[in-house]
Amino acid sequence: MPENFVGECGYKKMKKRWTVRSPDVELQGLFGRELKISPLTAQLLINRGLVEIDKAFSFLSPSLKNLHDPFGMKDMDRATERIIKAIKGNEKIAIYGDYDVDGTTATALLYLFLRQAMGYGQEAIGNSHCLSPIAHRLDYYIPERLKEGYGLNNNALKHISDSGTKLVITTDCGITNYEEVSFANSIGLDVIITDHHEPSDRLPPAYAILNPKQPGCVFPFKELAGVGVAFNLVIAMRSKLKECGHFADNIPNLKNYTDIVALGTIADMAPLVDENRILVKYGLDELTLGKRPGIRALKEVSGLNGIVKAGSVGFQLAPRINAAGRLDNAGKGVRLLITDDDKEAMDIARELDRENIDRQRLEKGILSEAVEIIEKEEFEIHKKKAIILAKEGWHPGVIGIVASRLIDRYHRPTIIISLKDDVGRGSARGIKNFHILDGLDACKDLLEKYGGHKMAAGLTIRMENIKLFESAFYNLTEKNLSFEDLLPEVSLDSYVALDELNEKMVQEMESLAPFGMANPEPLLGARDASIVQSKVVGNNHLKLKISQKSEAGSQKLWDGIAYRMGQIHPLKGNNFDIAFIPYIDEWNGNRDLKLKVKEIRQT
Repeated sequence: MPENFVGECGYKKMKKRWTVRSPDVELQGLFGRELKISPLTAQLLINRGLVEIDKAFSFLSPSLKNLHDPFGMKDMDRATERIIKAIKGNEKIAIYGDYDVDGTTATALLYLFLRQAMGYGQEAIGNSHCLSPIAHRLDYYIPERLKEGYGLNNNALKHISDSGTKLVITTDCGITNYEEVSFANSIGLDVIITDHHEPSDRLPPAYAILNPKQPGCVFPFKELAGVGVAFNLVIAMRSKLKECGHFADNIPNLKNYTDIVALGTIADMAPLVDENRILVKYGLDELTLGKRPGIRALKEVSGLNGIVKAGSVGFQLAPRINAAGRLDNAGKGVRLLITDDDKEAMDIARELDRENIDRQRLEKGILSEAVEIIEKEEFEIHKKKAIILAKEGWHPGVIGIVASRLIDRYHRPTIIISLKDDVGRGSARGIKNFHILDGLDACKDLLEKYGGHKMAAGLTIRMENIKLFESAFYNLTEKNLSFEDLLPEVSLDSYVALDELNEKMVQEMESLAPFGMANPEPLLGARDASIVQSKVVGNNHLKLKISQKSEAGSQKLWDGIAYRMGQIHPLKGNNFDIAFIPYIDEWNGNRDLKLKVKEIRQT
């Protein structure tokens, strides 16, 4: 019997490090008394860095009242004053967004709010690419990934200026566009940047910059997604406009916008703590209600019924919006979110669903080719601490997803480059112990352009520099990573005895939702368990019967399901460690406590 078994990633040869957080019995007791929670739930909060009563209480009871003051963000006063001046002066405003879900949701959010603030109705909606012939005061622009690339570009800015626009507001981009903002200024455009990416050494000469990560910004939460920065601008705008009586009796209810904020925040894998957690918690409720035609249509084509959870957004809703930006034009995603017409919403949603199927097909083909290259003996993956692959014909819109899939398999910093006309466009993904943007920065002399953050980045490189870049990056990872760093971590919150589990405990654990980055679903461990039976069901899932001796000597049988782990069947015997998430299975009026098995090892 092998020492380690496959997890959900599906890579059979990969060993993993099992770790467990050290319990803090004293703090568990304090939390239990003050918050009336179990020692396990208390430890789950402690594991997530919540070691103060007030912060733990706020985490368990997120409220919009606990959002930070948006005017704590540097340049917020200046940004709101300029936008209000444009509104009152009937100036034309263009929103310039990024083509991913974070950028398209931020664009839609600002568009909807400004449309209401400017007294616009449905006729003001822009077209799929830019500048509606009907709109006179408000438009949006989403660059095409394949033709224009990421961020601002001069041709688009000139086009926007020629349409009569005086003010451009960026969403999820702009913080590294020094030259482009300088050009915008030279043709009479004021630019307000809203972004969350890491600033470069030289900030663009924009009219105002909203980015919690910029020097001198005292906004206390630095990990907002781009749509979160845009939402803070909306909160500030509403406050200022409300003060001057602009809305009369029709003051926007900003809770209604949180569905869009949740979409972008989850899709961008922003940490679901602090302000992000509050916005996503309320946003998931709004997504469940589905008041917006585009959301209702998107849920229908996704087969999503009932309560919308963070996982539903990440795996069903967001990929369909993202597909347009990867393969075609992301303006469709904006149109989906801003339309008031049910038929148009359904037409767009169906089109996005078809494009998502195409995206999956392309991704599967490139992933298969990449794995074939890596598994060849001459690639020597066992000696490398990173993966860099470059090839002509790989679609640049899906290579980022492929890079993520390869990290799931091999757990190494990964860069996939699509080659065309002597130029490579690459997507890079990092791991816990390697900051991918810092890695690119160390090799910047070989790159034409790059940007991103700790876990994900993009780059442009000349074909003649790829070999030099490979050598430099491989040397960098060789120096900075140990082979221990390349072992994925199975990070348990706590070991438990299976007979301690009960429905109340699971309900308390669910109070920590929504789960996602920085707030993972609680993972528990059971030592010395026995697997009585295994059976392959569905699409390569493993159904298990599990037991564990209690202190009283009894051995209850537990039902477990291990998704995509059918390849380790048959499995039977003693001395297993099981990493699992307990859940309540409801069927035909019955409620049963079961185990979602994530990892198995025999000791």
